[in-house]
Amino acid sequence: MYELWEKLEELKKYRWIELSHPLNNHSPYWAGIPEGAVELGKTVYDWGNELECLIQTFKFPGQFGTHIDFPGHFVKGEPLSEQYTVRNMAYPLVVIDVSEKVKEDVHYAVTVEDIKAYEEAYGDIPDGAFVALRTGWSERWPDMDAISNVDENGGEHFPGWSMEALQYIYEVRNAAANGHETLDTDASALAEKAGDLACERYLLGKGKLQVEVMCNLDQVPPAGAIVFAAFLPIEGATGLPVRMWAIAK
Repeated sequence: MYELWEKLEELKKYRWIELSHPLNNHSPYWAGIPEGAVELGKTVYDWGNELECLIQTFKFPGQFGTHIDFPGHFVKGEPLSEQYTVRNMAYPLVVIDVSEKVKEDVHYAVTVEDIKAYEEAYGDIPDGAFVALRTGWSERWPDMDAISNVDENGGEHFPGWSMEALQYIYEVRNAAANGHETLDTDASALAEKAGDLACERYLLGKGKLQVEVMCNLDQVPPAGAIVFAAFLPIEGATGLPVRMWAIAK
């Protein structure tokens, strides 16, 4: 009778896949954020008061758990959360899988050749796509030492994006956003060489969005799924935790 209701019933027949990590007071976050920045579920109104109910407060950094970054996170004067609406929460999902290469090299940075090989198999990245990089790194959650893969000298070792790969998905193709399982966009070796998170600065400087610390990318197909990234309308946020999920056959 009502078209959208019928479409929803149709979508419910597909698989709905969680892409966000669960969070608690022990979940890891970037070491540069001051200690005490996380306090989840603090009871501020308990059962047995005048109104029989329970109320909690939640304190967390914008970049906490699976989270979205807005351009103003890295580029002064660029848009923050209030510039993005519910229309920026749904995308065609592309998953580039380099997990086998990461097993051979933890510093592996996805290449343009990897993306072209994907397109040879599945077709061109569509306009407005969300391009996710599957590395297998989410299996290390929630062990912060394992996620950062820190050596005895404090150096970090993890895979990620290369500048050339990001330039390809945004300048050759017209992707809307990208995502990954690691805490940072840049492969650690490239970040060390550049002395900066140059890849993250590049994509945010182009007004694009990204989601970090994704999970369960092994459960979604390389092409054909749609993805949702829902965030609260908190004004002025540089980043916010997201509830992210895919709908796939």
